[in-house]
Amino acid sequence: MLIGDTARMKALAAQAGLGLGKFELLDCPDHAQMCGAACALIKEGKGDILVKGHVDSALYVKAIMSKETRLMLPGTTLSHFALFETARYHKLFGIADSAVLVAPNLERKRKIIQNSVDIMRLLGVELPKVAVVCPVEKVNPAMPSTVDAAELAKMSQDGRIQNAVVEGPYDLYIALSRRAAEQKGVQGGQVPGEADILLLPNLEACNPLYKALNFFAEGVKQGGFVAGAAVPVLLPSRTDPPIVKALSIALASFLKSQKQAAAQA
Repeated sequence: MLIGDTARMKALAAQAGLGLGKFELLDCPDHAQMCGAACALIKEGKGDILVKGHVDSALYVKAIMSKETRLMLPGTTLSHFALFETARYHKLFGIADSAVLVAPNLERKRKIIQNSVDIMRLLGVELPKVAVVCPVEKVNPAMPSTVDAAELAKMSQDGRIQNAVVEGPYDLYIALSRRAAEQKGVQGGQVPGEADILLLPNLEACNPLYKALNFFAEGVKQGGFVAGAAVPVLLPSRTDPPIVKALSIALASFLKSQKQAAAQA
């Protein structure tokens, strides 16, 4: 189902040589109304996955968080999760949060991690390993992200973060390379070289990493979505190539089916 200016959609489809016969078109020229209409249709059971097109992210997220749509799960926080496969790393890994939370505090970082862990578990990783990534691997009060990292590691040990191993502060090399960890004198951790999830300090750090991986990484494949809502929510960048959006829809579809299977078990 496509929601927006139908005249423009038809013109763009004709320009691209695409047929719209399999789509239902809902005419709605106002961006805020588009987002609200999409959420309402999901609430009514007429859709399964929300996908952002060329609308402002703030309007999109505001509609999802609206009390009328009831798409937010009680006690949850929305956060973006991007899953990557690259030729240089030996397994899939996720990064968070590159799109939703600008400057998360400690509690929101905990929720970002829990959102990401729950996703990785649905993907078959029973005990995800989380690296809290900082510029340095030692706690430094002048760098608040390192203080948060040490506290998040404690949270995984005392059960405030469940079903995960969280370690940090680690720099990016340590998180992704056991050899780099040994060279820097970091020993005994379970996460170095085996990270399933990279938590970055804030959006200003994570968004450039997201884009750099997509631009520079050899053989990169990536899909992502917003966790914490009652339904899969896709928040692609307008400059993401079509394959990223297709893989994101595939990922969201798979996770939705996994959740349904778990609920029925």
